[in-house]
Amino acid sequence: MQIIHHGAVNGVTGSCHELVINTHTSILIDCGLFQGEDSKADLSIKFNTTNISALIVTHCHIDHVGRIPYLLAAGFTGPIFTTSASASLLPLVIEDALKVGVTRDPKIIKACLNLLQKHIVKVNFKTWFTLACKGEQNAKVRFQRAGHILGSAYVEVDISNKTNVKQPNSSPHRVVFSGDLGAPYTPLLPAPKAPYKADTLVIESTYGDKNHQGRKERTHTLKNIIERAVADNGVVLIPAFSIGRTQELLYELEQLIHQSAKGSPWRNIHVILDSPMAANFTEQYIKFKHLWDAEAKRKVTKGRHPLDFENLTTVDTHSEHIAIINYLASRQTPAIVLAASGMCSGGRIVNYLERFLGDKTTDVLFVGYQGRGTLGREIQKYGPRNGYVFINDTRITINAQVHTISGYSAHADQNGLVNFVTGMRKKPSHIKIVHGDDNAKRTLANKYKEVLGTEVKIEIGK
Repeated sequence: MQIIHHGAVNGVTGSCHELVINTHTSILIDCGLFQGEDSKADLSIKFNTTNISALIVTHCHIDHVGRIPYLLAAGFTGPIFTTSASASLLPLVIEDALKVGVTRDPKIIKACLNLLQKHIVKVNFKTWFTLACKGEQNAKVRFQRAGHILGSAYVEVDISNKTNVKQPNSSPHRVVFSGDLGAPYTPLLPAPKAPYKADTLVIESTYGDKNHQGRKERTHTLKNIIERAVADNGVVLIPAFSIGRTQELLYELEQLIHQSAKGSPWRNIHVILDSPMAANFTEQYIKFKHLWDAEAKRKVTKGRHPLDFENLTTVDTHSEHIAIINYLASRQTPAIVLAASGMCSGGRIVNYLERFLGDKTTDVLFVGYQGRGTLGREIQKYGPRNGYVFINDTRITINAQVHTISGYSAHADQNGLVNFVTGMRKKPSHIKIVHGDDNAKRTLANKYKEVLGTEVKIEIGK
């Protein structure tokens, strides 16, 4: 058995891990797009797909699924296993990825999506399924809830010897791929629970060197920032991923509006969701509300609509998008704008930033990780010192106030990543750390060594 990394080792994008079960059979865990500095990488599939019998999708963020069309073009013909919710989201994500990065030809897009649908196999959480496996091994897989976004899972793979070899009754070797683990106490989705056991663990490390604010502190910070920001009738721009972060923020904003006193400015605050993709994903969140946590379900039973409330306006077409920018620019009216992409590497948020970043009444609020080489990272870095960035080849001085609330990250922090391992009844003997910047990976590795001792092999993926 061997694990080969085809992405998300020198950063947090392009997740793609090959589990070599034997010389005849491999499986892929995710096949994601490179972003930020990594986006210069060749997206074509350079590794051999001949022995890859299946693709396992942990969740539908673009950096975990965006290269699937390239995988199909490279000749992959196996099943794509994923959870039921992810199976509903995946065609939406791939369609958008094709339009942005490949082609806008509707015939080509339709043909690709039809091909994709033929490969998708829906699997329920906590349900073992068997993989086609040549050679002397058997392999079975199970999805467990990861709490990162709707449908997200970590993956348990059990590899065992077939009955015709010398040790038929030996215990299976369990490999766990974390995918992206959710943070505890985030809105909407239950927090991930540690698996019973792992022999080998491949774990993300996005926030391996940081801990998030608690939920009460985080919500209080959000409330204070927005109240200060809109006091001058300015615009609050929140770059947010279409899946996950956007829905969590809508949930939190609805709660702040609901609990505000009559006559409070919160009752009239204008919340603008300017992302057709996010709107589509929000519909999927509502469709799969049986996956919500107990708190969110209680609100629904009381007649609340946490993701579709009175103050919310959804912007659909490009002409509406341009119209709302012009409206906000011409009238001093407070508004909260949520738009993709989460790292400002494209999408409608870029147009808002180009128009409003130089305005002193603007506030930019980052609520998630900003990858190296992205516009979001540059604004986050140079904004507090009144620096500048280039948007569409235009130099723009950052006069806006720039804020970061890490607690709204959909990723587990260092404590969460440690608890995921220490919560196992049977600890892994080998941990491979991936999906993080160098410092985050090193810091998490040192933390694991401190907590687990020298008996566990801690390795930073390469």
